[in-house]
Amino acid sequence: MSRTILLNPGPVTLTERVRQSLLRPDMCHREADFAAMLTSIKERLRSIYTAPAHEAVLLTGSGTAAVEAMLATFAPRRASTLVATNGVYGERMAAMLAAQGKPHRTLEGAWTEGLDLPTIEAALHDPDITHVAAVHHETTTGRLNEAHALADLCARHGRALLLDAVSSFGGEDVPVAQCLAVAATANKCLHGVPGVAFVMADTAALEHGDPVSPTVYLDLRRYHREQQHGFSPFTMAVHACFALDEALTELSDEGGWAERRTVYRKRSARVREALAVAGLEPLVPDGQRASMLTAWPLPNGLPYEALHAAMRKAGFVIYAGQGALAGHIFRIATMGAIGDDDLARLVEALRSVCDTPCR
Repeated sequence: MSRTILLNPGPVTLTERVRQSLLRPDMCHREADFAAMLTSIKERLRSIYTAPAHEAVLLTGSGTAAVEAMLATFAPRRASTLVATNGVYGERMAAMLAAQGKPHRTLEGAWTEGLDLPTIEAALHDPDITHVAAVHHETTTGRLNEAHALADLCARHGRALLLDAVSSFGGEDVPVAQCLAVAATANKCLHGVPGVAFVMADTAALEHGDPVSPTVYLDLRRYHREQQHGFSPFTMAVHACFALDEALTELSDEGGWAERRTVYRKRSARVREALAVAGLEPLVPDGQRASMLTAWPLPNGLPYEALHAAMRKAGFVIYAGQGALAGHIFRIATMGAIGDDDLARLVEALRSVCDTPCR
C-alpha cells in the first residue's frame, strides 16, 4: 500500500533525509558536540529572514510552548497588551496572558475575516497599551493575517509586536525584524519533527528587559544566557534537534522560504482545482489565504467523520474544523514531503469521495 500522507497543519510527512537524521548516534545535551550543533541551528534560524538584531532562543516543547514563553518573557506586567484575534490561536494568546496574570485587552474579530487594522489603530491611542499580540497564519481558517501592515502600524505608534508565526515561519514572508519577538516551531513549515520550538527575539530586549518572569521553564532570558555557550537550562529534545539541523540544511538546499512558499502554492492550487470541480469553494477568498493551508465547507450530506475515514483509507490524513467551525469545515495542508504522485493520488481520492470527476 502507498504511504500515508499527513495533510494536517503539522506535524508533517518527513522527507527521507530528515527521517534518517533521527538515527544519528545518541548525544548528551551537555556535551560540546551538542553545543556546536545548537549554535549552528540558532545561526541558521536567524539567517532565514533578514533580522540582524534578533536571535533564536530554543526550548523543548510545541509551538504553543514558544508562544507562551514569548508572552511570559515580553508581555509587560505594569502595562497592557492588546491581543487581536480572529481564530483559536489568537484567543489562546489571550488565555495565556490571563493565566499569567498580565494586563491585556482583547479585540475579538470574526473568524472568517481578517484583522481589523483601523480598530486596532484606534485602540492604540490608549497610552496604557504598549504591546500588541497577534497570529500571522491563523490555521483555524487558513487565513494569512496582514502581519507586515500590523507591524508598520505598531511602529508608527511606538508599540512592540509579539507575533505567533508558528504556522508560517519558513513558508511565508514573516516580518521578524519589525517584531519584538516571533514564536515558531520546527515541525511545520521547517519540516522537522515535534519537540523543539523557538522564539526569534530582539537581542537587546533579551539582555536588558524586565528580569521578572511568571514562569521558570519558559523564561526565555534564562535560555538566552546559557545558549550563548550552546547549552540550555533544561534538557533539550536532542533527536528533534537532529531533525531540525537536517531540515534547515534541506530548506537552504531548496532555495529558502520563498521557494518553499512557491511549492506550497502550487500544491494548494492543485487541491483547490480538484475541489472546485466538486463544487467546493474555499472558506477564505483568494489573496487572503496562507500558501500551505486551505479550509472548505463540508460537502452537503457528508459529515466530517465520513470524509476523514474515506480519506484515511485512501492514505491521507485531513484535518477537522475547530471550535464553532467543528462539523462545518475541513482543512488540507500541503507542507512536508508530498510528491507529484501523492498529489495525483489525492485528486483521485477526492474524486472518489465526492463522487464528482476531478481533473
